[in-house]
Amino acid sequence: LKPGGANIPVTEKNKKEYIERMVKWRIERGVVQQTESLVRGFYEVVDARLVSVFDARDLELVIAGTAEIDLSDWRNNTEYRGGYHDNHIVIRWFWAAVERFNNEQRLRLLQFVTGTSSIPYEGFASLRGSNGPRRFCV
Repeated sequence: LKPGGANIPVTEKNKKEYIERMVKWRIERGVVQQTESLVRGFYEVVDARLVSVFDARDLELVIAGTAEIDLSDWRNNTEYRGGYHDNHIVIRWFWAAVERFNNEQRLRLLQFVTGTSSIPYEGFASLRGSNGPRRFCV
């Protein structure tokens, strides 16, 4: 994980660094070749200097574009679980808060919950999860 790391005891002081390095190693070791191939292919198409100014979230917005979120479509295509329903007080508070958000804040909320800030062309009814169609769920 780190040069000479086998000789460094894990303590409270370096525990966070150890965990971060361990997580990075475990995640990266299985997909190194695939990631390198993807990055090489991406940079064959796009000049690295043009994208180096963006972080991952901003780059996704540049590639996928930003869309004005239709709150009515979002709300009409939301699923509720755990005793919640469209008229539940907590859900009314949730939508009241989302209504006060500007579009960028709404996109960030969508990205936090779903992992992407892009909205399907067909709208929220066509949102997809990692294993197929999946409605926004509260």
